[in-house]
Amino acid sequence: MTSEVVTTSGRFEVAPHSCFACGELNAVGLRLVLHVEGDTCWTETTLASDFQGWEGITHGGIIATILDEVMGWALASADSWGYTARLTIEYRHPAPIGRRVRAEGHLVERRRRLLTTRARLVDAETGKLLATADALYVAAPPDRKQALKDRYRFRLVRDGDTPSEAPQKMPPGRAATSGPDEPLRGPAEPSEALP
Repeated sequence: MTSEVVTTSGRFEVAPHSCFACGELNAVGLRLVLHVEGDTCWTETTLASDFQGWEGITHGGIIATILDEVMGWALASADSWGYTARLTIEYRHPAPIGRRVRAEGHLVERRRRLLTTRARLVDAETGKLLATADALYVAAPPDRKQALKDRYRFRLVRDGDTPSEAPQKMPPGRAATSGPDEPLRGPAEPSEALP
């Protein structure tokens, strides 16, 4: 089983993992499907009520997580694995539950091990700006970066290459992707609990 991040020239394949934002092994996570194009990463998703703060409104921490994730994956274009050092968010408008949103993050500047990124979250249907973010990441030192690549079996699979393993289906009751017609759900119901 592998996870993947889609790129314009193929996709990044990573081992199954439990990241709250993009890991398929996290039963209560967001399971974002990420797309990397050049120095930009984007995702679209519809969030269910499991991720609300005030009734009908997406929790600010969930918005922060989505923005941090797209900025973090934008680092892949610079072959960097980074750690979030600073994250600043400006919430412009509430993000309604059940509405499709699009997050885009991109690499702005690289100075040695410091990487600056910027992101935004918009209503995918109207384009209304919901939140913006700026972040500073510290690139992992070469030995740690290699250890992370080894642990997550990170590799670029170019179009036409054979993937290392075929992705497996998601557990019953969970959305396999955050597609337009299926709201992303939070914790599985007791009858859907993972082993």
